[in-house]
Amino acid sequence: MNKSPLFRIGLIVNAFAGLGGSVALKGSDGAETAQRALALGATPKAPQRVKQALQVIQPHTEQLQFVTGANGLGADIVHDLGFSCDVIYTPEQSLTSATDTRELARLLGQRDDIDLLLFAGGDGTARDVCAVYPELRPVLGIPAGVKIHSGVYAISPTAAGKVLEQLIQGQLTSVTNADVMDIDEEAFRQGTVKARRYGEMLVPAELRYVQAVKMGGKESDELVLADIAADVIESMEDDTLYVMGSGSTVAFIMEDLNLPNTLLGVDVVRAGEVIANDVTAHQLEQLISEHQGPVCLIITVIGGQGHIFGRGNQQLSPAVIRMIGKDNIQIVATKAKLQALGQRPLLVDTGEPDLDAELSGLMRVTTGYHDEVFVRVEST
Repeated sequence: MNKSPLFRIGLIVNAFAGLGGSVALKGSDGAETAQRALALGATPKAPQRVKQALQVIQPHTEQLQFVTGANGLGADIVHDLGFSCDVIYTPEQSLTSATDTRELARLLGQRDDIDLLLFAGGDGTARDVCAVYPELRPVLGIPAGVKIHSGVYAISPTAAGKVLEQLIQGQLTSVTNADVMDIDEEAFRQGTVKARRYGEMLVPAELRYVQAVKMGGKESDELVLADIAADVIESMEDDTLYVMGSGSTVAFIMEDLNLPNTLLGVDVVRAGEVIANDVTAHQLEQLISEHQGPVCLIITVIGGQGHIFGRGNQQLSPAVIRMIGKDNIQIVATKAKLQALGQRPLLVDTGEPDLDAELSGLMRVTTGYHDEVFVRVEST
């Protein structure tokens, strides 16, 4: 008689999550957007992020069984890593959709032997799961999308793996209800954040590993932002190429420069003029490689989460970050935003663990006019 696996994990992979990020599409919701992203040269990153999470629990292979969908929905990854797998759904097409996510989630929800549902994607994927999966059953998201506003995701793939390892080892892990949030992608592409709560799901309450719900809205303390902008602008040189990241703090700097800004995108400035708006990762690589002088990246911190890379700014790809270099990254944030993180570090989740490790350590953050603080940065 075969002994049943100790732990069964339902797995749903939205293989095309995050496709739109590197090509500046601000999301990947809908088959048409995914196809457009692929046509622009985007490559699926979700499968690799799932592998990063599952590699953490590979030493526990004999204790696990995955229940998932065929091919890219999960089975391919699980088989590659040597886990036992029960396939309960097969999509009709290779380019999977929200319909496939929901149907697989519905089938998994009908089983009473799933200890935890693991899914990879963005806020759209979380919405699809939330719509059909039983609300009292625990879930955990692996962040793989462009938009990660929901509190149901781990802060990184590796963090998701560590939470799973705790559960597999029987460590006491509290659970809590976390909000499922999403925004209107069309409005997002026009520079407007319209966030809405779609429900909640039960997740492990490991604050070190599970992210907070993203805080939206512009900074209210304009005096502090004006001081930050003054400091940045004073140091600007005409021969330097400035890559201006997304977010309201950077937008305030652009406003003080009297330059057009893509609030939720990346712009490039040289000699006091915008030379490219809302650029893709590929365009950034070209602009940086063609520029003969210094390059500086100006980025801010996502309020409530602490991420500086890997959330909504996938245009800043690993290749782009390496071309710029850690010493040429200027982080700007108000002290109020940093204090709201408590003692938590700033986070980097570029998709490449080696680069995340290189970016870790103490980094300076501009918090006012000639005012800087050291903040710890960690790879997740």
